[in-house]
This record gives sequence, structure tokens and C-alpha cells, in this order.
Amino acid sequence: MNPRDEGFGYGDKKGDLRRRSVENDFAHGEQTSADGLLAAMGYEPELSRNRSTFQVAFMSFILASVPYGLATTFFYPLVGGGPVNIIWGWFGVSIIILCVAASLGEITSVYPTAGGVYYQTFMLSAPTYRRIASWICGWSYVVGNITITLAVNFGTTLFLVACINVFESEPGVGIFDAKDYHIFLIFLAITLLCNAISALGNRWLPYLDTFAIFWTFAGVIAMVITILVLAKNGRHDAEYVFTHFEPQSGWVPGWSFCVGLLQAAYATSSTGMIISMCEEVRQPSTQVPKAMVGTIVLNTICGLLFLIPLVFVIPNLTDLAALASGQPLPTILLSAVGSSGGAFALLIPLLVLSIICGTGCTTAASRCTWAFARDGAIPGSKWWKVVNRRLDVPLNAMMLSMVVQIILGVIYFGSAAAFNAFSGVGVICLTTSYAIPIFISLIRGRTHVREGDFYLGIIGTVANVVAICWSLLAIPLFCMPSYLPVAADTMNYASVVFVAFILISATWYFVWGKRNYAGPPTHEDAVMQHRLSVVSAQ
Repeated sequence: MNPRDEGFGYGDKKGDLRRRSVENDFAHGEQTSADGLLAAMGYEPELSRNRSTFQVAFMSFILASVPYGLATTFFYPLVGGGPVNIIWGWFGVSIIILCVAASLGEITSVYPTAGGVYYQTFMLSAPTYRRIASWICGWSYVVGNITITLAVNFGTTLFLVACINVFESEPGVGIFDAKDYHIFLIFLAITLLCNAISALGNRWLPYLDTFAIFWTFAGVIAMVITILVLAKNGRHDAEYVFTHFEPQSGWVPGWSFCVGLLQAAYATSSTGMIISMCEEVRQPSTQVPKAMVGTIVLNTICGLLFLIPLVFVIPNLTDLAALASGQPLPTILLSAVGSSGGAFALLIPLLVLSIICGTGCTTAASRCTWAFARDGAIPGSKWWKVVNRRLDVPLNAMMLSMVVQIILGVIYFGSAAAFNAFSGVGVICLTTSYAIPIFISLIRGRTHVREGDFYLGIIGTVANVVAICWSLLAIPLFCMPSYLPVAADTMNYASVVFVAFILISATWYFVWGKRNYAGPPTHEDAVMQHRLSVVSAQ
């Protein structure tokens, strides 16, 4: 028997007091808060609920940071198919991710905890396989959060170097010849900065996210107006922008287009990361699902507003694809405005946004690591599940996530290709972790999600099918090299890392987890009683 089924807090005095408190509240029909639902689920509320609907939506937007995410991964659709891949690839993937967000929103409405998709997987699964299913989903979710945060901070590093090099010592030669140790030190500084902001400024993060959304749109509008008005090297016509297809990857055209979708997939991979903030949101059952879905719509508009003007002024595609930096955006802006200073000024909003995005990802990664440790899934959980009361953050879990990122960053010295595999595997891990609860919910008849406040009926069923089909395509797709021919230093090793992770995770479960991992607490009767009390109170 799962020891957590015995009651709140494993029968300890603190847990018994909390259980009696909840029962007392039920008796008086007063337990209608989000903390009450969390307590009914078997968890003690430990974090401050300091985010409103708009603030959680803004954080969801910042986790994606669409202009920055699209800017740092612009190379993939550029070689995949050019303008058609850049614009229509983004629009198509955004529609698909809307289905993923709607599917996760339905489930989150029923199970709004920081454990996110792994908790949902446990609760949706049959008792015979719920522990191992939630174990694999949880590790996919945690590894995905950490490696995506790593990819964001490392992408910021490379983007910063490319931005500096819009200032040229001679035509085509930047002023900063960054060595491996330069790259690592900048990455280290950015990682430390994001963790410091997240840990020390937690109470101010909702306001930072609010500032960031206005900053983002102001920066994008300034960039769009400037490049379209100046356009020093002319503008393409609309036919070129919306219909020109020029694959340079070496793959057959259709597959080349698909591989180029990595840009859009990377920029939208954070969709479910916001679920980890459920215990810091005032009404998570409704706020978080609405934020996930609404943010995808906002991201789609912002992405098109950002991408279409860039394609109108884009210089020669072959020359851009050959850039050693792998960061075409600074070169595009330099070509459009004809001034290094002007190009750098337009890049400043994206550089600021990159730090805010890194801070948001750091925050989300720390919460999911903390939640997984709280349920005993990480060795040494007693250290990682502690919440720092003064800062009101799970500081130990945040430091664990940061140390793992820095250790992985050291791999860059040995092999850039091997390091990039850890960065790329984040998209695959998050995609897998989102697909597992959606798939289980669908095959079990979607009975659980009917209890939620975000139930979508037949639309939800269609969204589930689309989300699962996308996952089946995306996971093998993003294990492919971006272009051919493939050499040792251009091979995509994400597939190797992902398969190794799955094997290690499954093996670790049978060696250690089966004995030590009981899974989340299960108090479904108490949860149902809480929901009924809310309905009767309304």
C-alpha cells in the first residue's frame, strides 16, 4: 500500500493537525480556497500565492519570450526552407501547441499543483502502473525544465557575442573573437544573475513579468518600424515573403521543412512549465489553464509581428546560413539599418528580455524540482524539499538546478556538439512529459477532466489527439541533424542523450525508486469533498 494513502503527512503530528483542520473546514463549508484544495490533495501550502490571472499569464508569456526565442533559433528555419519555413512553420506549430495547451489546461484545472504533469500522470493512471509512469514523466519534466533553462542561458551567451560583433573591426569580422572559456564565463555570469534575481527578488517577479510584456512589444514595434522604414538593402515583395521556399539543409524538401520547425518548437516548449507555479497562483484551477491557452494566442501574434518584417528585409539566405556564429538576426538588422550602433540599439530589448526569460525559466525549474523532491523522487529529498521562509522560495532546489546546469556547461569545453545535445534534449523531454498525461487521460475516457472548471468537451478530445500526434512527430524529428552532410561536430546527439536518459530513469526506478518512491499523496475523496463544498458555497 502507498504509505501516503494513510493520511496527511504520513501520520505525523503536523500532518494530523492539518488533516483535522481541513475536516473542520469541510464541516463548516468554508474550505473554498486554493490552499484548501491543496491541503485536500495532501500537501501543506508552503509558498505565497502572489500572482493574479494577468500576472501568471505574463509569466507564461515570459517563459516563451517569443521574440528572443525566435531570434536565437532563427538558423533552423533559415536552412530548413527560408521564408515559408520561418513564417508558416511558426503559424502551424502555434496552432498545434494551442491544442497542447488546451489539453494540459483541462487536466491542470483538476490537479493544480506544482508537481505539474507528473502529479497529473500519477492521478490519471491505473494503480498498477501509476508509480513508474509518474516517475518517468516526472524525470522527463524535471530534466526538460533544467535543460531548457540551460539552453536559454547558453543561447543568451551566444546571442550576446553575436550582438557585440555587429561592431566590426573590418567588413565581416567582429570585434570579439570569443574563445571557449569566454563563452563559458559569460554563460556562468548569466546563470548566476538569473538565479540571484529569482531567489532574492521573488516578491517582485510578478511586476518584472508585467514590465517585460510591455517592454517586449515596445521593442518589437521599434524594431519593425525601423527596419521597414530604413531597409538599406531594399525590401522583398509579398510573394517572396509568403511563398518563397529555399531549403539549404541537404534533406529532401518536405523533411527539410519539418526539421526547420525546431525554431517554433523551441519557442513554444515552455507551454507546460507554468504549471509548476500553481501553488503561487490565487485561483490556479482557472487562472493557469486560461494563461496557458491565452499566452499561445498572444505568442502567435507577437511572433508573426516579429518574423514577417524580418523576412521582408532579409539578405541573401546562403550568406546568412554560412555565418559562423549561427545567429543570423544581428546580421539581418545590421543589413537593414546600415549602422552597427543602430543595429545594436535594436538588439538591446531582446538582450534584456533574454535575462528576464532566463529568470522565469530558473524560477519554474526550481519549483518543479522542489515538487518532485517533496514526493521523495530525488535522492536527498530532505534537503531539496525545504522552502527558505525568509526568501519564500525553494532555495535548495534552485541551487541544485543551477549546479546541474553549470556542470553540463563544462561539457562545452570538450565538445560543442555533445553540449548542444543536452540543450536540444530539453525540447524532447518536455514534449514527452506533456504527452504522457494527455495520452493517459484520453485512453481512460477523459473521465477525470470532466470534474474540472476548464472542461472543453469534444474540442478537448480533438485537442488531445492533435497533441499526441504532434508528440509522435516531434520526438524523432528533433533528434535529426539540422543539415547534411553530417560530421562528428554537426551531428545531433539529442537522440543518444534522450534514449540514455529513458534507460537510466527506468533502471534507476527498479534499483532505487521502487523502494523509495511512493508517489504523490492520494486523497481523492477529500478532493471531491472539497469540490462539492465549493459548489455548494457558490
